Amino acid sequence: MIAVVDYGVGNLFSLSSSLSAIGAQTVITGDADVIRSADKILLPGVGAFEDAARKLRESGLADVVCEEARAGKPLLGICLGMQLLFEKSYEFGEFEGLGLIRGAVRPIADVIPAELKIPHIGWNALRIEKENELFRYIKDGDCVYFVHSFYAADCKESVIATSEYGAHLTAAVASGNIYGCQFHPEKSGAVGLSILKAFAEI
Repeated sequence: MIAVVDYGVGNLFSLSSSLSAIGAQTVITGDADVIRSADKILLPGVGAFEDAARKLRESGLADVVCEEARAGKPLLGICLGMQLLFEKSYEFGEFEGLGLIRGAVRPIADVIPAELKIPHIGWNALRIEKENELFRYIKDGDCVYFVHSFYAADCKESVIATSEYGAHLTAAVASGNIYGCQFHPEKSGAVGLSILKAFAEI
């Protein structure tokens, strides 16, 4: 069973629908005991880093997610949920993340040409940098859907895919049993479903 963490920030309906489409047993929950009993954890997130990090901590679920991940349970963060996995974010200030993956979240405005629009919204090709079980059903160059203004930096050792938007931006990361996708697999058609399927099978 995959526990989708409900802490008040996330696109839960479309994510739940996508997981159902691949036949994954899923529960959307804010209950710590349910998360502990699940086989895998999915951490969604939409919005601002500071607000999401605060809500996750206030719910008491930040500690549960970290404990389970450090014990070896597969964890997948999506979009802002991926960014929360890092040590800190510089989104309108400096804020502490969960610290499960080394690195920091920084503005894409610092690294892309000034004429490109922010947020980065749309379909972009994945450049697979390292082979990973998350990509077992997809190939280099497959396209996925992004919506973001910030990206994961200072994390070369965990980057498994990048995407080009005026610069090579982190698209996916992995560190042991902890995974993250900056893009939205639940909005990325067959490719996104294939990534969710691969995670469900880990």
